[in-house]
Amino acid sequence: MNALSDFIGTRAPAGDIEASHWQGGPVDCSACEYAALRDRPAEQGCEPGHACMQDVYARRIDRFFRWHPEQGDRQLGHPYFEVRAIAARHANVFRLASLMDDPDETVRLQIALRLPQQLLGRMAHDPHREVRIRVAQRLETAELAAMRNDTDYGVREWVARRLPLALLPTMARDPDRAVRLIVAQRLEMPALLILLSDKSPEVRRTVAERLPAPLLPRLIADTDWRVRWEVAQRADPSLLDPLREDDDPLVRQCVLERQDTRQALSLVPGVPHG
Repeated sequence: MNALSDFIGTRAPAGDIEASHWQGGPVDCSACEYAALRDRPAEQGCEPGHACMQDVYARRIDRFFRWHPEQGDRQLGHPYFEVRAIAARHANVFRLASLMDDPDETVRLQIALRLPQQLLGRMAHDPHREVRIRVAQRLETAELAAMRNDTDYGVREWVARRLPLALLPTMARDPDRAVRLIVAQRLEMPALLILLSDKSPEVRRTVAERLPAPLLPRLIADTDWRVRWEVAQRADPSLLDPLREDDDPLVRQCVLERQDTRQALSLVPGVPHG
């Protein structure tokens, strides 16, 4: 058996890159610990150029482990990071702790996706943001509070999405607008009032969308027309006189239409108005 003859008659899906050993050069089945698998049929074996653990291409490595998931535990220490990462998808979850500090973030990403909850919190300070995002997506909500001050806004966004409501007000002053927007979408009254004076118009508009109607006049003089428009859409028409001469034509139009409709309904017998 030699490296060239191994490729005769093998198949590779259209679009796949040329087969190559992960250390460079051709794939040599004679030097592979799984060489005996070549004699087995179809998915019971392996196939250079299609399903091969020696290959540099992650897709072919993945096919090998999907055919032989029982090999996941054995390859967690493989020198090629792609092999370790893909083996981690199939290995026993109780074997994954050994890779929590793997030097490659691709491997640690896979670990964060499968690690048992009792160990997952230990990865909350991983140096790579994508790993910490995976942790924030999976960590039990009671443990998320420890990640509220993560240095990356993407991590904090996920914390804001999943943090228990009782703790969410502590993120209302987050430095990032996108995080505060999520907070505004979830906070309930009276905690929502914390964001009435937020520096971001998008956040204040979200508050205006969710604030109880009787409290909307608190935003009637907001500096952003989009916030005032929300007020004009939802507040009692009798309270909208200050916006009849608003600088923005859309706000003025909304106020006039709502007040005209209210006036018209008040003239119809038996139709309540308010």
